[in-house]
Parts: sequence; C-alpha cells; structure tokens
Amino acid sequence: MQLHNREVRQDVRELGALLGDVLEDQTSRRAFETVESCRTAAIDYRSGEADSRRPLATELEGLSPNHQRVVARAFTTYFELINLAEERERVRSIREGSQEDDLDDSLETAAEELAEEDVETVEEILDDVLIEPTFTAHPTEARRKTVKAKLRTVATHLETLDERLLTDKESSQIWRDLDGEVTSLWQTPQVRKRQPEPEDEARNVQWYLENTLFDVVGEVYDELADALETELDATVDVPKLFEFRSWAGSDRDGNPFVTPEVTANTLERQREVIVERYHDQLKRLSGVLSQDGSRIDVGETFEASLEADREDLPGTARTAEERYPGEPYRQKLRHMRERLRRVGDVRPGGYADGKELHDDLDVIAKSLRQNGAETVVEAHVDPLRRQVATFGFSLASLDLRDHRQKHTDAIGEALERDGIDYDALSEDERVDLLTDAILQDEQVIDLENREGLTEESARVLELFDRLAGWQAEYGVHAIDTYAISMTDEPSHVLEVLFLADQAGIVSLPEHCGVDVVPLLETEYALSGARRIMGTLFENEAYTQALEARGRTQEIMLGYSDSNKENGFLAANWSLYENQLHLAEICDDYDVTMRLFHGRGGSISRGGGPMNEALLALPNSTITGQVKFTEQGEAIAEKYGNPRIAERNIEQMVNAQLRARKDAIENPEEEIDEEWIEAMDTMADAARTEYRDLLETEGFVSYFEEATPITVIEDLALGSRPASRSGERSVEDLRAIPWVFSWTQSRCILPGWYAIASGIDAYLEEGGEIETLREMYEEWPFFRTTLDNAALSLSRTDLEIAAEYADLATEERRDRFFPRLTEEYERAADLVTTIGRREDLHTRDWLGENLERRNPYVDPLNLLQTHLLGRTHLTDVEERTLRLTVKGIAAGMKNTG
Repeated sequence: MQLHNREVRQDVRELGALLGDVLEDQTSRRAFETVESCRTAAIDYRSGEADSRRPLATELEGLSPNHQRVVARAFTTYFELINLAEERERVRSIREGSQEDDLDDSLETAAEELAEEDVETVEEILDDVLIEPTFTAHPTEARRKTVKAKLRTVATHLETLDERLLTDKESSQIWRDLDGEVTSLWQTPQVRKRQPEPEDEARNVQWYLENTLFDVVGEVYDELADALETELDATVDVPKLFEFRSWAGSDRDGNPFVTPEVTANTLERQREVIVERYHDQLKRLSGVLSQDGSRIDVGETFEASLEADREDLPGTARTAEERYPGEPYRQKLRHMRERLRRVGDVRPGGYADGKELHDDLDVIAKSLRQNGAETVVEAHVDPLRRQVATFGFSLASLDLRDHRQKHTDAIGEALERDGIDYDALSEDERVDLLTDAILQDEQVIDLENREGLTEESARVLELFDRLAGWQAEYGVHAIDTYAISMTDEPSHVLEVLFLADQAGIVSLPEHCGVDVVPLLETEYALSGARRIMGTLFENEAYTQALEARGRTQEIMLGYSDSNKENGFLAANWSLYENQLHLAEICDDYDVTMRLFHGRGGSISRGGGPMNEALLALPNSTITGQVKFTEQGEAIAEKYGNPRIAERNIEQMVNAQLRARKDAIENPEEEIDEEWIEAMDTMADAARTEYRDLLETEGFVSYFEEATPITVIEDLALGSRPASRSGERSVEDLRAIPWVFSWTQSRCILPGWYAIASGIDAYLEEGGEIETLREMYEEWPFFRTTLDNAALSLSRTDLEIAAEYADLATEERRDRFFPRLTEEYERAADLVTTIGRREDLHTRDWLGENLERRNPYVDPLNLLQTHLLGRTHLTDVEERTLRLTVKGIAAGMKNTG
C-alpha cells in the first residue's frame, strides 16, 4: 500500500525553490543571487570542493547592511521551512512503521511484554502508572507565535500534498496557497518587538493542549486497550495513565511578572477553553445518538438521570422535549450542554467538576451497551470519557513555584509584627514553631493584613490568600502543587505548608489541599536529602499532611543547575545516585515517591529521547508515577503535529509500563560494584576538570567574548530575566542562556566537557576500555549518558567555534580554545571507541540531518561573528544580529 506521494528530498528541494522565488519577488534579482552565492560557497566547502571558508566570510562582510539582513532572513526562513519537511518525514516514518507493525517502543510491544505476566499483575502495573508531562514557560522558544501559526499552515499543505490523491488543478491550488503563505511569512517580522508576557506564554502552552493533545489522548487509550486485549486474550480496564500539568502563568521563581492576577486569568481561560471543547464534542455526539426511544429500553439508571435533569433544569427539559421528541439520548445531551454552559455561572445547575460530566457519560455508555451499541460507545463516547478523565475542567493543572527565600522572608516579616524574631531562630526552632502553628486551630497570621510588608512578601501572602479562592472556584486539582526552588532545609517545606494552613486549604488531619514539593538542586541539598526528608517524614504536622495526600511524596530534581554547577558527567552521576538515595529514604518511611525530573530541551539540561530516559532510571525509583518538564522548542517539536504528539505519548506509556514491570520483578537492580567505582572515579575527575575551567581566571570574560551571550540576554524570548541578579558570572547566569550561548557558537560545551578527563582518569588508575564497553552494553544509565553526550559532540563544530574564539582577546583565546579542542577531540575518540562505532551519532537520520543543515548554518554563523566583532552597529545591523540568533536556533533545532 502506498501511503505517501512524496519524500523528504523532494520537500526540501521544492520548498527551497519556492523560497527562492519569493525572495526574488520580494527583494531583487541581485539579492537572490547574493543568497545563492553564499549558499553554494558554503556547500562547496562542506563537500570538499573549496579549500577555505574565507571567500564566503569575505563576501558576507562586504555586503551592505540591508543585504546582510536579507541573507540572514533567507537562511532563517529556509530552516523554518526545512524543519517542516523533516517533521513530515518523521510522520511518514511513523505511519509506515505502524502499517508494517515494526515501530519500536509501541503500545503493541508494551502489551507483548506485559502479557508475560498474569492479568492481575498487568492490572496492578496499569494502576501504578501515572505520567505527568509538565509544560513550562522557560524562555527557550525563539520563534514568534505569529510565525509558528504560519508555519503550521504550511505543514498542513505539505500533509495534503503527501497523503491525498490530488488532481493537477487541486495540486496547483495548494502550491498557490503555499506561495502565498511563504510570501506572508517573508513579510512578517521574525524578531519580537516586545517581550512576551506571562499570559502570552500561558496561551502558547494552552494552544498545544487544546489543538493537539485533546484530540489524540483517546486514540492512545484505544490502541493500548486493543493491544492488551489481543495479547492477554482478556478485557482489561485501562485506568488513567497520564495527565498534563503546566507552570505557565504560575511559576514565580525569578519572574516578578507572574502575579496572582496572571494565575487567576490563566485558570479562568483554561476552564473556558476546555468547557467549550466539551460542549462541541457533546454537540457532535448529539448528531450520532439519534436512537428512537420507542424502539429501545434506555434502562432505569438512564431514566433516573434524565428525570433528575428535568427537575433541575425544567426550562431546558421543555426545549429538549420539543426539539428531540422521542429521542432520549439527545434530550440528555441537551441537558449536559446546558450544564456545561453554567459552569462558573451564577445560575444553578452547572457541573461542579469534571467527574459529574464523566458520570453522565458513563450513564449514556451503559445504556448504549445494554442496547447492543458497543461499537457506538467505543467510537464516540469512550474517547470523550478519556478526554474528560485526562483534562477535567482545568485543561492542565497548574503547579505553583517560587524561591524558598521568598517564603522565609514573608513569614519573618509577618511574625515580626507579633514580636517573633523568626530570622533569629535556628533551624530546629523554626521547625518546632511551624509545626505547632500548623497543628493549632487558631490562625497565627492574617494573610489579608499586608500592611508594613515589603512588596515581595505582600505578594507571597496575597498568593496563598487567593489560592484558597482558586481551589474553591476551580477545584482543588486545578492548582494543587507547590514547588520550592533551592530547598535546603526541612523548614523550607514546612513554611509552605504553614502558609497553606493559614489560607485554610490545609486542615489537618482531615484535609491537605496541596502537594508541597521540594526542589533539590544544590550539592548541599542533595547530600542532605535524608536530613531534609527524614525530618519531614518524622514531623507530626507533615506526617498528617502526607497521610491526607495518600502518603505520596513528590520530589523534584533540578537537572539544569546541577549540570551548570558540576558538568555533564558528574551531574548525571550525582542525579542517578541521589535518586537511589531518595528511593531508599522514602522506602524506609513507607512513602510512595513520585520523582519530578526538571529536564530541559537540550542534552546538557536533561534532554534527549524521553523513552530512553525513563527506561534508564534506577528500578528502585520507578513507582509507576513520574513527572517531568517539557520546555521551549521541545514542546513545539513534540506536540505541534498530532501524529508526532501521539507517538511521543505512546513511547512514554510504553517506557513507563515496561519500566514498572521490570521494577516489580527486580526491585533492586544488580549493578556491578566495579562499575560504580568506575563512575565515582570518572565523575570526580570530570567535576574537578569542569570546575577548574569555570574558575580559571578570565574564563567568564572568554565566555562573554566568544559567544553571543550579550545578544541573547537582550532577546525577547520570555518574560523571565536571563540572570538572577543582573551580575555577570556563571553562577548567577540562568542555565538556559548559558546553554543557548554555547549552542549558537557551535561549541556545545555543556553537553560534553570533561567527559574525556573523567574517562582518562579511570583508565590511568588501571581501568579497562573493555569494562567501559561492558558498562555501555549492559547498563542503560551509562549507555544513555554516553549516547546523549555523543549527540552534543556530533552537533559541535570546532571550525565554526574557532571563528567565535577569534573574537576573544588573543591571550584568552590561546588559553581556553586549545583546552576545549583537546577535550572535545579526546571525548569524541573515547565515546566512539567505547560504543564500538565509527560515527558519533547512532541514528542514520541524524547524519542526514546534519549533512543537510550544516552548509546552511555556516553563513549565519559567519555573519554573526562578523557583527559580534563590530564595536558599533547600526539599527539594521542590530536587527540582523538578533535575526542570526533566531536562524541558528532554527538550524540547530535547539536553543537552551
């Protein structure tokens, strides 16, 4: 069966030609020829037909500012279009793999593996699993929303050309529309003129939830249910396996612009969106459920439910009976639509929560089944039931987050008014005070009285005061998690529980309306995990809160700052060890642990293939529940296209089901002691080398000179500031611009630096390459770590990086760049040797991807280094420089 009409080379070629035509039409023949000249010069060098990039650099430097801008714009737009061509190729691969039944990590392969167990064990595994992708507003998305919308239209046209049989006239019309869309894209500003606001970021996240994920969740459940029934030869009820959460509009850490009003607006808008989607689905369902009531028996349960609706909404009942006489299902659905309209309304009769809507759908499903309409239920009712179970009335539950110092300061200022010097108390004294305050009935502080407090402390009290109202209005589950950045002490967790108690959303021992989540990211916190968590698990107030939340403790691990502090290899090993340690602590106290992995999009910030990451986690940490952040351009790449979104969710479910099965069979995986000693040696040496680099005098200045960090800090990428205090230091700089800057300069140091030093230290102490090869082949953690480093190494280009190094002073260039080069070359050699392969990358598609992209990124890099080397830039040159950042980000398909 022929599933597709095109291939990626054709898409790339024809989109490139279309862009060339638009470029010539919108600028001039000369501009077109300039871009073509730069393109062919870059290709000639990469293919070996030219000995030097110097002619290309000279041509770029000699262009007028306006022509430089055209070149930057042309290559940036090219990458935007080529990314769509590669997305289409990925969809082809998914569809063809599905047709041939040979997709790795599919729901079918998961079902085959589960079928090794009895039905009861399979049901236990399914009940344990809950996957929570959590969308953040971290500023790593370099494209404007307007640009993304236009590109999505182009993607739709490509899909039509590829998957439909078209007449010549129809094909011609689509290419006309494509021409118009690319022309409009060319005429649209690529660079934001204003900084995005938190509500813009919340709407961006909302778009993927509403327009992609809402439509694919039902399909995932259906496919899994079918696969399990086939493999087990038994019907298994598949429970809720995943839900979506968001930080957009609620993450306050380092972002003063996320106010309580922003959070309130986000909650309201998300409820409006999801309720409207349910309303549309019920209207569609009404077109299906047109059964004649005189020919079927709807059953007592359905009759009772419909009669209750008539009593609650008599006006609606009259309308429904007049419009749908003798059609009971349509009458029921008319009442359900009215109840949806009244959600959040002053009029009575609206649904209180998603469960009530779900219950009504259950009533309809049961009645249909009693009348032999099982296929109608499966095709039309069950998908909506899954959607309601997944999205509720909140679309995505919000997590609150703030820095622990904010809570400490707010409590200190509030208690000072009553004569309590909280700041002067020791840690033990703070724990005792907070515990007693939580357990007593009387309120200690009045959250509404913010007189005399600093602005930041007043905002903290206002947030908790309003949290109670939000939970009353939107339901507890809509906003029931609070993450604490830089948690170092037990009191930091109790402070949030105390403030929640003062707000009335905690009433122990009966009720605790919030999960308090410590974010452990410093070496002090991670090494003191038993001190922190043990104190909490033995604390009377916190134990009662834990009981009220089902004895499940969520703990967040920060990947980004850990990497920036320790380097890639040491950070990965530290995180692995600390996960084991946390699992041991929770097991000692009979607490179910839910790890929250604070992963970024790039390799150095915890990125990489999610299914591989889930399977590489230590068995003792796999309780079934797992949570992880999705950030920046990774959201668009994973969830922008419905088929790719479905595939990503499918892979997550596959990995977590298999991992949970393995964890039940092998609660403690056996890891050779020699391997652990090897990792200890490598991690210690790698950390020492990495820290030595960062602390070498002049390195921060080199970083500032040899990367576009100053440009990135000024880009309107997100609403959050690029640094914590505005100072120039590696420690103060946020992880995202740190990684973004190295990625732009093609020296992706955060993803590989010091790996070679670590491995060499192990070998110098008598370690064997064969042992490392054995570790790679048999230990998922080590294999995934090295494969991810290999991805960063393969995307690094030291020839281009040398152009950036030349921007530094000669003394600093000669001191640092040879050091980076030596570490890179040794790392590339060791990774390929250990992995027994010729190329750094293990995926053919990546090699083709790099070969296709590199020649087109080169002109942008060379133009960027030229402009960075200028002391004074015109307004046009400033805009061009910022545009090169966008273009390189699109070409690398990665920012931070």
